Amino acid sequence: MPTYTVHAPPPRPGETASAPERFVFVHDGFHVWALLLTPFWLLRYRLWLAFTLYVVFSIALAFVLRRIGAGATVQYASGLLVSLLIALEGASLRRRKLAWKRWSMLGFVVGDDLETAEHRFFAEWTKKADARAAETPPPPAQPRTLPMPHETPPPIIGLFPEAETPR
Repeated sequence: MPTYTVHAPPPRPGETASAPERFVFVHDGFHVWALLLTPFWLLRYRLWLAFTLYVVFSIALAFVLRRIGAGATVQYASGLLVSLLIALEGASLRRRKLAWKRWSMLGFVVGDDLETAEHRFFAEWTKKADARAAETPPPPAQPRTLPMPHETPPPIIGLFPEAETPR
C-alpha cells in the first residue's frame, strides 16, 4: 500500500494553527510522471532549485558525453538514469522543500489512494484532538484572598451564626 507523509504549513498571521484544508500529502515512492516528464514534473511541484540543477546537470552531462565521443545510446541511457533518480527521490525533494519553507511534518498515513489516506489521517487526527480536549483540565480557579490578621473579617450574611460567637 502507498505511504503518504502529511505536512502542515506554518500558521498565517492571526491564526493559532494551520487550517486542515492547507495540509499537503506527499506520496512516498516511485513517481512515473517524474520519470517520463522530469522537467515538467519538477516545475509542476515548483521545485525550482531541483529544476535548475537538473537542467545544468543535464547540459553538462550531454556536453561531457559528446566530448568523450559517447554514442547516442549512452547519452540516452545517462539521461534516463538521471530521470530515474528523480523519479525515485521526488518525494524526498518535495519534503525537503516543505521543510525549508518551515512546514511541519505531522506524520505518516497508509492508504490505497490519496482519498483513502486523507480519510484515515483526518479520522485519527480528530480522535486525538477530541481526546486532548477531554484531557484538558478546566482553567484554575481564582485564588481566594483571606483577610489579613489586622483586618476585621467581612460580616456573614444569611442564617449562619456570627464567626466570633461561641457555640
